[in-house]
Amino acid sequence: MIRFFDFMFAVLGLIVLAVPIALVWLAIPLFSAGPALFRQVRVGRNQIPFTCYKFRTMHVGTSNVASHEVGVAAITGIGRILRRTKLDELPQLWNVARGDMSFVGPRPCLPTQLELISEREKRNLHSIRPGITGPAQVRGIDMSDPPRLAALDERWLLAPSLPAYFRYIFQTVTGAGSGDAAVQSSR
Repeated sequence: MIRFFDFMFAVLGLIVLAVPIALVWLAIPLFSAGPALFRQVRVGRNQIPFTCYKFRTMHVGTSNVASHEVGVAAITGIGRILRRTKLDELPQLWNVARGDMSFVGPRPCLPTQLELISEREKRNLHSIRPGITGPAQVRGIDMSDPPRLAALDERWLLAPSLPAYFRYIFQTVTGAGSGDAAVQSSR
């Protein structure tokens, strides 16, 4: 049932938000040299890698590491705005529509984040699709604390429900948590 809602909301979101997506896509190169779209390999369901799409918020040439490992200086001016408003996540609607991700689940990590992958393996979190948001995200826990992050995300694995699904989405849309150390440190 959750996959049905994921697909329907992602397609609807891509249609309804087409104009804002296009405006952000056009604005990024005006304020920061380089492409608007950022592609990065992430760990997906059953640890199968997939390409995650986001709007680029960091300068071209920034190291391909987790955002908590990058200095605030790597974030562009428009990138700060996109991260705070979560507009950088809009291209992930495509990942949700394709089935790479869900709206709710553990945030997809990089293949190099071995400690987080290990913590998720202990809790069988790789058996579910990664998500745009989830329990850890709305509480502002980022990937710099793998044991705590995995423990919070395990709540979704153990008790997935439509009310919780909609609650996490609503909390994210209304600004609960950032789950992004780069945003938190640039405030």
